[in-house]
Amino acid sequence: MEESYIVVMVMTASQEEAEKISQRLLEEKLIACANIFGPVSWLFRWAGQIERAEEYALLMKSRLNLFENLAAAVKALHSYEVPEILALPILKGSTAYMDWVEECLR
Repeated sequence: MEESYIVVMVMTASQEEAEKISQRLLEEKLIACANIFGPVSWLFRWAGQIERAEEYALLMKSRLNLFENLAAAVKALHSYEVPEILALPILKGSTAYMDWVEECLR
């Protein structure tokens, strides 16, 4: 793969929020697709306290050079003050699938 492809992980407060973010990023061709999982339990530290929440995990396939625009769009749509937006490298993928991902992106 000549391009650097990524999986972007974002946690959301609801399935509706995950769908709203996914829809916008698909329309802008910043992602090829999105998987939504949940609810999942989450334990974290916030404002000096240990908190617990149920969230929805959003996994999106994209290209590394689109990450900054993708992250800005997520921040604009997300309900959290500090949303989790992580890019993980795709080291390998089937040729047919990665060709499809590329066709879907700008």
